[in-house]
Amino acid sequence: MKRMTRPGAIAVAAVLATAGLAANLAWAQIDAAKSTVTATARQIGVPMEGKFKKFDAAVNFDPAKLATSSAKVEIDVSSFEIGDAETTKEVRGRDWFDAAKYPKAVFQSTGIKAGAAGKFDVAGKLTIKGKTVDVVVPATYRQDAAGQVFDGVLPIKRTAFNIGAGEWGDTSVVADDVQIKFHIVTPAKKG
Repeated sequence: MKRMTRPGAIAVAAVLATAGLAANLAWAQIDAAKSTVTATARQIGVPMEGKFKKFDAAVNFDPAKLATSSAKVEIDVSSFEIGDAETTKEVRGRDWFDAAKYPKAVFQSTGIKAGAAGKFDVAGKLTIKGKTVDVVVPATYRQDAAGQVFDGVLPIKRTAFNIGAGEWGDTSVVADDVQIKFHIVTPAKKG
């Protein structure tokens, strides 16, 4: 078995890709300096968190017009960072993201509905490593002077996307459950 670096971080990266779906909420590009997407997984019970440094989204969100609201989020999977160069290299490899073959993770919304406790349920299709899965992301929304702000957490199963193949397929080492957290800010509209 290979030396255990931080594959949990890799699973986190996979989940981060999913987090992009949070941005599906406002018709503007994101404010990259204020937005974040992170993923957390457990490796041998220890939480590992990483973040994607490159992602983009086009968001069209109006809480009064949910039927016409939409979003598309793209994440550069090779931009995942966990703080360890060896793990970062491994995450880009074939067993995890296979970034050479599948450079982007994509979320495309299919509908947005009012959810419980003031949240919005954003349904859509999440594609990671060539595999597409239907997901629903609960997100909060607020408008402030800086623009629209969306926050949420999307739980996914890394194995549903073939992330962590081969020896990393053992979910007792790197947990199957990954939490993708997002904080998406779109700039205030001028005019």
